[in-house]
This record gives sequence, structure tokens and C-alpha cells, in this order.
Amino acid sequence: MFTKIKKVLDRSLEILVTVSMAVLVADVVWQVFTRYVLQDPSSWTEELATFLMVWVGMLGASVALNRGAHLGIDYFTAKLPEKKRMYTVLSVFALVAIFSLLILIIGGIELVIITLRTNQLSPALSLKMGYVYLALPISGFFLLFYSVELFIETLTGISKGHRIEQPQDFGTTGGID
Repeated sequence: MFTKIKKVLDRSLEILVTVSMAVLVADVVWQVFTRYVLQDPSSWTEELATFLMVWVGMLGASVALNRGAHLGIDYFTAKLPEKKRMYTVLSVFALVAIFSLLILIIGGIELVIITLRTNQLSPALSLKMGYVYLALPISGFFLLFYSVELFIETLTGISKGHRIEQPQDFGTTGGID
């Protein structure tokens, strides 16, 4: 049951990021076309591109965490003994979960509520800014979900005697073998 729900969430998130990225590309192409071909720049495309970049960046971070593709600097952790490396991996997942809950979800929800309540509108699109800021709690939910899942998965693997791999090159993620 959990696996099916996770697959639906994963696929929905990936589709949302893909669609957002496609709309972003189309928006920027339109902006360039109107500016240089029609000599009459569109007034709303730059603002839409900015908002879409926020959404793509925030939701893309969630996809990257789920895939183990987040940028990481393994130089120092690779030099740690296995036990300290294990604590480091678990600490990172715990810190991501705490940050996601407190800052992105709770803080993001407060920001959305405040901006919707004050009826803040974007200048060019007249879009309620609270909808733009929804990227924070939504991506926070996914980051929290994936970090807790990876924390439990790592802890379970360690309890079964699996080792935390020592990163060897840019292609490894430092997960459990």
C-alpha cells in the first residue's frame, strides 16, 4: 500500500516539475520572440519565468533528494571512519527533515496565509502571491517525506548489517550497499 502511494506521489511530483519546466521554456522563448522579432516585449513573461523558476527549483530539490541526486561534497565524509560516516548520513537526513518541517512547511504555510490575507498581487500578472509561495510548503512536504523515508531506510539497512559505502567518484551517492 505504502509503495503504491509513494509511486503515485513520485510520479505526480515528477510530472509537475516536467510540466513547469516545459511552460518555463515556452515562456522564455515567447519573451525572446516578442522582444527581438516583434520588437514589442511581453510585459508578463519575465514575472512568470521568475515564479516558475521558484517552483521548478523547490520541487526539483524534492525530486533530487528522492533520487539521491542532490549535490554533495563527499571529500570530508569519505575520510571519516565508517561509524562516523553512518552518523553523518543519518544526521543529514534528520536535519533536512527538521528544516523542511519548521521552515518550509510551518513557515511556508504562515507566509501563504499572510500573503493571501493581505491580498498581495504580483505586478504584471495580478496573481495572488500566496499561490506563488505555495511552492514552499508543498516542496517542504516532499522533502520531509523523502528525508524521513531515507533516514528509516538507512537506519534499517545499518541494523541489518549493511555498510555505508565510501564515495568513490561523482557517480556515487554514498548510500547503503
